Amino acid sequence: MQEAPEVEEVRSLKYLRWLVTVLTTVMIVGFIVLIGFLVTRFPTAPSLALPDAITLPDGADALAFTQAARWYAVVTTDDRILIYDRATGTLQQSVTVNFAEK
Repeated sequence: MQEAPEVEEVRSLKYLRWLVTVLTTVMIVGFIVLIGFLVTRFPTAPSLALPDAITLPDGADALAFTQAARWYAVVTTDDRILIYDRATGTLQQSVTVNFAEK
């Protein structure tokens, strides 16, 4: 009569091992599907080509650069923002940044 509980316990352990294996497989497949979904559906930003050369005014040193679809801008060390036309490469606007002293 004592053999019956041991046999039942072995069956339960085999069933539990099978459930853990199935759960692990489902989790791995789900993770791979999730990563695949993110890679294929994640929007990619259109890359803008950098200009070949930028002609800065005399005495201006570039500190930062940013760009958009129709223009690009250079921030200089003397607190100016120089905005260039992307199509022609000509300087369109110069903005001087003035900070209020505190």
